[in-house]
Amino acid sequence: MVNPWLALESGADPVAHTRRVRRAHEAFLADGTVLPPVRRVVADSWRRSARARAASDGAAPIELDEAALRAYRDAHPLARAMPVFRELLGSIAQDGAHLMAVCDPQGRMLWVEGHPGVRRQAERMNFVVGARWDERHAGTNAPGTALASGHAVQIFAAEHYNRRVQRWTCAAAPLHDPRTGRLLGAVDITGGDHLAGPHSLALVQATARAAEAHLAYGIRELGTFLAALGRDEALLAVDGTRLRLGRRHSEIMVLLAHHPAGLTGEQLAVLLYGEREISPVTLRAELSRLRQLAGPLLASRPYRLTRPTETDLHTVERELTAGHLTAALDAYPGPLLPLSEAPGIRRLRTALEDRLRRALLAARDPALLRRWSQTPWGEHDLEVWEALEDTLPPHSPARDVPHATAGRLRTAYGLTGSSSAPRSTDGPRRPPGP
Repeated sequence: MVNPWLALESGADPVAHTRRVRRAHEAFLADGTVLPPVRRVVADSWRRSARARAASDGAAPIELDEAALRAYRDAHPLARAMPVFRELLGSIAQDGAHLMAVCDPQGRMLWVEGHPGVRRQAERMNFVVGARWDERHAGTNAPGTALASGHAVQIFAAEHYNRRVQRWTCAAAPLHDPRTGRLLGAVDITGGDHLAGPHSLALVQATARAAEAHLAYGIRELGTFLAALGRDEALLAVDGTRLRLGRRHSEIMVLLAHHPAGLTGEQLAVLLYGEREISPVTLRAELSRLRQLAGPLLASRPYRLTRPTETDLHTVERELTAGHLTAALDAYPGPLLPLSEAPGIRRLRTALEDRLRRALLAARDPALLRRWSQTPWGEHDLEVWEALEDTLPPHSPARDVPHATAGRLRTAYGLTGSSSAPRSTDGPRRPPGP
């Protein structure tokens, strides 16, 4: 079976393949059509990049200046893993043909190392520390797509969404906290077409596993952690072993973690299904399947979790309670189980987002407001755009974008001349649509 995360099949002609993919790329930019031989992972990434209006011919933005970068990365968990990255990838990065890079969950480059000549070439496309290389800002690329897909991936030449990056080939793997399963960032190697073989993908995968093992070393009690923010399927970590749950099981686990005293079958059914008539057998069947996965972690009468289970929702709430707004925003990769329609999940999702938004609006920190406005869940948030404009100096050119965006959103909401817009009951404000 062909590995979908690899760019080239064994024996493929890289020159001919590049030519075909480049034609497909131009067709996609012209009318959104995806033609062979574009891989599904690349096609999905192109579509995400297009929806985010990522530049198809430009440089990635630089978000962290030198002072902010130094303080941020020194405190970042991946700083502890840098000896592993340098040991396993350092010799490759210094061979004059490659770069090694490590980014955070937002795709911001924290370390970019390698031969000075290669680094100078990469600087032309802003592949530098402090630059943001998630798909939203840089289009399809290995670190950004690894973060978006949650899987190690190789991106070859013309598969890059941005034409300025298409002379490069890269492979990257996501990195997770060994205790909580929380996404920490990604490790990447970047170079020429010679990286298109399976060795580069295997190398970054092995490096990511070694780094996670290094971070886990010395942790005696790893505990139980549930990650459900910004993902449709929750990730359950039990003593360092990670398990991806299905959507209904994700909802059940979040609800039980939020109700440590337990829930009766009737209470759980209402939180999952609302007022719909659901046979008790349906819920019991779901819980039976979940028990096969979670084992002794799930108990009944009432339904409850047998071990204290921390969630990333709890992490954000705790940081907000402590007044650590930047840390809360760092710990918030997106809405809770965003595709879930379960009433109990919708209430938790809305409550957390509203609390975080209120804190951002009250703090009036332009950097934090800008971060929120650049996310898929914040890009249509009129109140945040207005607050961002108000926090900037009156004649600053930086006001131009928030001023124009706020005006466009007021028109879309039918609020021309007004400074506020109605909030939806679940998620950020969005313009009226079909």
